[in-house]
Amino acid sequence: MRNEHPKYDVLIVGGGPIGLACGIEAQKRCLSHIIVEKGCLVNSIFHYPTNMTFFSTSDRLEIGEVPFISHGDKPTRREALEYYRRVTGSWKLNIRTYERVIDVKGEVGNFEVVSEKGGYFSKAVIVATGYYDRPNLLNIPGEELSKVRHYYDEPHPYAYRKVAVVGASNSAVDVALELYRVGAEVTLIVRESKLWEGIKYWVKPDIENRIKEGSIKAYFDSNVTRISESEIEVKTTDGTVTLENDYVMAMTGYHADFDFLSRIGIHLADDGYFTPACDLETFESNRSGIFLAGVVCGGMETSKLFIENSREHAVKIFDYIDIILK
Repeated sequence: MRNEHPKYDVLIVGGGPIGLACGIEAQKRCLSHIIVEKGCLVNSIFHYPTNMTFFSTSDRLEIGEVPFISHGDKPTRREALEYYRRVTGSWKLNIRTYERVIDVKGEVGNFEVVSEKGGYFSKAVIVATGYYDRPNLLNIPGEELSKVRHYYDEPHPYAYRKVAVVGASNSAVDVALELYRVGAEVTLIVRESKLWEGIKYWVKPDIENRIKEGSIKAYFDSNVTRISESEIEVKTTDGTVTLENDYVMAMTGYHADFDFLSRIGIHLADDGYFTPACDLETFESNRSGIFLAGVVCGGMETSKLFIENSREHAVKIFDYIDIILK
């Protein structure tokens, strides 16, 4: 039965930009590889808001020496999807989409990677699964209602509705401004005393002015404590207030699939951030031959790692893979 599974030098879990960068390194070094992705190609980017513009310039999102030319200073989601399709084709990357990896058994040189559709053998495994599939929940009554959204697509369906946006980061601010511009009555609810310092510099004056003029109502040092079909309760510094509400956009961030990491034997730090065990020189985990790449290395601290500062992970990983596979 073991001979039925195909065997590769490297199996990469995750078909996002960093997973693709790892596949490119395998190609450069003449190592056989396969990328196994549970969704579509660059699945996280596909699920970004329809009108999203990246913070980074296009050159900082490039991988594999393939030029990324965008029409504006900052590339759009649509341009990124086209670019990473072009990268995949240019490098002839071996990728299987819509196939979830369930487990990784065995040891360095002889891993058995079990997926929903079968399995593979590989000498080394790289986990580059990102974090966008697991939202940070509010954990309050009513969060299970269909009016609560942890992902945002586009503003039109919410025109002329009462919408609460929960969060203080770029995603929350972008959502609040887009909804305001289609005529939604927007309330921004921020747990902290002010908006996040890292808000895009060209957006920050816009949201600050909308709040100042009252076009967008904002509650700082506040938390949503209950959600019903027609209302939300918000605990503020002046007490609890009840607001009429049609939708809640919970832009509270996301985290890596810690259950999967634990299941395959990756140790997670007991520090509240669940940082996985990872050598920051080689990116090898506590399991010999299993490597971590990209934002998954940061645990809950997802704001520290991006495409532009994770591209180098692939080179460091394969420098070490070259050693252990000799």
